[in-house]
Amino acid sequence: MFIGSLLLEIYIPDAGSLKEKRMYIRSLKEKLRSKFNVSVAEVGNQDLWQSAQVAVVLVSPDRGQTDKQLDTIISFIESHFPELHINFYREIL
Repeated sequence: MFIGSLLLEIYIPDAGSLKEKRMYIRSLKEKLRSKFNVSVAEVGNQDLWQSAQVAVVLVSPDRGQTDKQLDTIISFIESHFPELHINFYREIL
């Protein structure tokens, strides 16, 4: 069993308030959950209106499959949320 995790450090230049930030983050979380069946949570910078930290976690029986799914998630985020500036930190346990 392998656990894959992504930490997304997100900068949202278009957010002018916490409400706008939450709309972006909610959309990201819902799309990742529905498309990839992963656990997603906002884990940091919750009171900052242009910055967020989001964690994505998945479990897989094979290391190669875990790595491939993390690559697919990163590609999906980059293609569907080009307006966000995101740094990705990945780890496989």
